[in-house]
Amino acid sequence: MTPEDVSKFIAYVLRHAPESVGLRLDAEGWADIDALVAGAVAGGRRLTRPDVVLASTSGAKKRYELSGDGQRIRALQGHSTPQVSRSFEAGVPPDRLFHGTATRFLDAIRAQGLLPGTRQHVHLSADEATAVQVGQRHGRAHVLRVDAGRMHALGHVFHRAENGVWLTEAVPPGFLSEPDGAV
Repeated sequence: MTPEDVSKFIAYVLRHAPESVGLRLDAEGWADIDALVAGAVAGGRRLTRPDVVLASTSGAKKRYELSGDGQRIRALQGHSTPQVSRSFEAGVPPDRLFHGTATRFLDAIRAQGLLPGTRQHVHLSADEATAVQVGQRHGRAHVLRVDAGRMHALGHVFHRAENGVWLTEAVPPGFLSEPDGAV
Protein backbone atom coordinates (compact mmCIF):
# COMPACT_ATOMS: atom_id res chain seq x y z
CA MET A 1 0.00 0.00 0.00
CA THR A 2 1.15 3.53 -0.67
CA PRO A 3 1.47 5.88 2.33
CA GLU A 4 -1.75 7.60 1.20
CA ASP A 5 -3.55 4.22 1.01
CA VAL A 6 -2.30 3.37 4.51
CA SER A 7 -3.59 6.66 5.89
CA LYS A 8 -7.00 6.23 4.23
CA PHE A 9 -7.28 2.66 5.51
CA ILE A 10 -6.35 3.70 9.06
CA ALA A 11 -8.85 6.59 8.90
CA TYR A 12 -11.59 4.20 7.79
CA VAL A 13 -10.85 1.73 10.57
CA LEU A 14 -10.27 4.21 13.41
CA ARG A 15 -13.11 6.58 12.49
CA HIS A 16 -15.81 4.39 11.06
CA ALA A 17 -15.33 0.62 11.14
CA PRO A 18 -12.94 -0.80 13.74
CA GLU A 19 -14.91 -4.05 13.65
CA SER A 20 -13.84 -4.51 10.01
CA VAL A 21 -10.47 -5.72 11.32
CA GLY A 22 -11.73 -7.11 14.63
CA LEU A 23 -10.57 -4.05 16.54
CA ARG A 24 -12.10 -2.57 19.68
CA LEU A 25 -11.54 1.12 20.41
CA ASP A 26 -11.89 2.68 23.84
CA ALA A 27 -14.23 5.64 24.40
CA GLU A 28 -11.46 8.11 23.51
CA GLY A 29 -10.74 6.29 20.24
CA TRP A 30 -7.47 4.57 21.19
CA ALA A 31 -6.50 1.32 19.48
CA ASP A 32 -3.56 -0.97 20.08
CA ILE A 33 -1.24 -0.65 17.07
CA ASP A 34 -0.27 -4.32 17.10
CA ALA A 35 -3.97 -5.33 17.13
CA LEU A 36 -4.64 -2.96 14.21
CA VAL A 37 -1.77 -4.46 12.21
CA ALA A 38 -2.76 -8.04 13.07
CA GLY A 39 -6.38 -7.42 12.08
CA ALA A 40 -5.37 -5.83 8.79
CA VAL A 41 -2.97 -8.65 7.94
CA ALA A 42 -5.59 -11.29 8.85
CA GLY A 43 -7.92 -9.52 6.42
CA GLY A 44 -5.36 -9.72 3.61
CA ARG A 45 -3.88 -6.21 3.80
CA ARG A 46 -0.18 -5.53 3.92
CA LEU A 47 0.33 -3.31 6.94
CA THR A 48 3.24 -3.01 9.35
CA ARG A 49 3.84 -1.14 12.58
CA PRO A 50 6.25 1.25 10.79
CA ASP A 51 3.49 1.96 8.21
CA VAL A 52 1.12 2.95 11.03
CA VAL A 53 3.71 5.10 12.80
CA LEU A 54 4.61 6.86 9.53
CA ALA A 55 0.92 7.57 8.80
CA SER A 56 0.53 9.09 12.25
CA THR A 57 3.51 11.42 11.92
CA SER A 58 3.36 12.44 8.25
CA GLY A 59 1.03 14.72 6.38
CA ALA A 60 0.04 18.31 7.01
CA LYS A 61 -3.39 17.44 8.41
CA LYS A 62 -2.15 15.60 11.52
CA ARG A 63 -5.13 13.22 11.59
CA TYR A 64 -3.74 10.80 14.17
CA GLU A 65 -2.11 10.77 17.56
CA LEU A 66 0.24 8.19 19.06
CA SER A 67 0.10 7.49 22.77
CA GLY A 68 3.07 8.55 24.88
CA ASP A 69 4.37 4.99 25.01
CA GLY A 70 3.96 4.52 21.24
CA GLN A 71 1.73 1.48 21.66
CA ARG A 72 -1.62 3.00 20.68
CA ILE A 73 -3.03 5.25 17.97
CA ARG A 74 -6.25 7.21 17.54
CA ALA A 75 -7.92 9.43 14.98
CA LEU A 76 -8.21 12.94 16.39
CA GLN A 77 -11.76 13.55 15.14
CA GLY A 78 -14.22 12.51 12.45
CA HIS A 79 -15.63 9.44 14.17
CA SER A 80 -18.92 7.85 13.21
CA THR A 81 -18.45 4.62 15.16
CA PRO A 82 -20.49 4.41 18.37
CA GLN A 83 -17.44 2.87 20.10
CA VAL A 84 -15.94 6.35 20.39
CA SER A 85 -17.26 9.26 22.40
CA ARG A 86 -14.27 11.59 22.63
CA SER A 87 -14.39 14.26 25.26
CA PHE A 88 -13.10 17.63 24.11
CA GLU A 89 -12.77 20.71 26.28
CA ALA A 90 -15.09 23.51 25.26
CA GLY A 91 -13.29 26.56 23.89
CA VAL A 92 -13.93 30.04 22.62
CA PRO A 93 -13.72 30.01 18.82
CA PRO A 94 -12.45 32.84 16.64
CA ASP A 95 -15.21 35.17 15.44
CA ARG A 96 -15.16 33.58 12.00
CA LEU A 97 -14.56 29.99 11.00
CA PHE A 98 -14.82 28.34 7.58
CA HIS A 99 -16.33 25.21 6.12
CA GLY A 100 -15.28 23.75 2.78
CA THR A 101 -17.83 21.75 0.88
CA ALA A 102 -18.62 20.66 -2.65
CA THR A 103 -20.98 22.85 -4.64
CA ARG A 104 -23.42 19.97 -5.07
CA PHE A 105 -24.22 20.11 -1.32
CA LEU A 106 -25.04 23.82 -1.19
CA ASP A 107 -28.83 23.60 -1.62
CA ALA A 108 -29.14 21.21 1.32
CA ILE A 109 -26.78 23.31 3.45
CA ARG A 110 -28.69 26.49 2.64
CA ALA A 111 -31.91 24.80 3.79
CA GLN A 112 -30.67 22.83 6.82
CA GLY A 113 -27.36 24.39 7.80
CA LEU A 114 -24.29 22.28 8.49
CA LEU A 115 -25.10 18.94 10.05
CA PRO A 116 -22.64 16.27 11.15
CA GLY A 117 -24.23 13.54 9.03
CA THR A 118 -22.84 10.24 10.23
CA ARG A 119 -20.03 11.94 12.15
CA GLN A 120 -20.26 13.22 15.69
CA HIS A 121 -19.43 16.86 14.90
CA VAL A 122 -19.36 19.43 12.12
CA HIS A 123 -15.73 20.20 11.23
CA LEU A 124 -14.66 23.81 10.75
CA SER A 125 -11.38 25.39 9.71
CA ALA A 126 -9.69 28.46 11.17
CA ASP A 127 -8.59 29.62 7.72
CA GLU A 128 -10.14 29.76 4.28
CA ALA A 129 -7.26 27.96 2.51
CA THR A 130 -7.73 24.83 4.62
CA ALA A 131 -11.48 24.93 3.98
CA VAL A 132 -10.82 25.01 0.23
CA GLN A 133 -8.62 21.89 0.52
CA VAL A 134 -11.32 20.09 2.51
CA GLY A 135 -14.02 21.04 0.02
CA GLN A 136 -11.96 19.81 -2.94
CA ARG A 137 -12.05 16.26 -1.60
CA HIS A 138 -15.71 16.03 -2.61
CA GLY A 139 -15.73 17.90 -5.92
CA ARG A 140 -15.61 21.57 -6.87
CA ALA A 141 -14.90 23.42 -3.62
CA HIS A 142 -17.03 26.14 -2.13
CA VAL A 143 -16.22 27.90 1.14
CA LEU A 144 -18.84 28.98 3.65
CA ARG A 145 -18.14 31.46 6.43
CA VAL A 146 -19.42 30.61 9.89
CA ASP A 147 -20.27 33.36 12.37
CA ALA A 148 -18.74 31.37 15.22
CA GLY A 149 -18.43 34.37 17.53
CA ARG A 150 -22.18 35.03 17.41
CA MET A 151 -22.97 31.32 17.72
CA HIS A 152 -20.77 31.06 20.80
CA ALA A 153 -22.32 34.20 22.34
CA LEU A 154 -25.74 32.56 21.91
CA GLY A 155 -24.65 29.39 23.73
CA HIS A 156 -23.43 27.08 20.97
CA VAL A 157 -20.51 24.99 22.18
CA PHE A 158 -17.25 24.69 20.25
CA HIS A 159 -14.30 22.36 20.77
CA ARG A 160 -10.85 22.45 19.23
CA ALA A 161 -9.20 19.15 18.37
CA GLU A 162 -5.48 18.68 18.86
CA ASN A 163 -4.81 19.32 15.16
CA GLY A 164 -6.59 22.69 15.15
CA VAL A 165 -9.90 21.56 13.63
CA TRP A 166 -12.88 23.26 15.28
CA LEU A 167 -15.86 21.07 16.12
CA THR A 168 -19.47 21.88 16.92
CA GLU A 169 -22.76 19.99 16.99
CA ALA A 170 -24.34 21.83 14.02
CA VAL A 171 -24.37 25.23 12.32
CA PRO A 172 -27.87 26.61 11.65
CA PRO A 173 -28.30 28.38 8.28
CA GLY A 174 -28.57 31.83 9.91
CA PHE A 175 -24.91 31.66 10.93
CA LEU A 176 -23.64 30.92 7.43
CA SER A 177 -22.57 33.32 4.71
CA GLU A 178 -20.77 32.99 1.42
CA PRO A 179 -17.90 35.08 0.11
CA ASP A 180 -20.35 37.36 -1.73
CA GLY A 181 -22.40 37.76 1.46
CA ALA A 182 -25.34 35.59 0.35
CA VAL A 183 -26.35 32.22 1.72
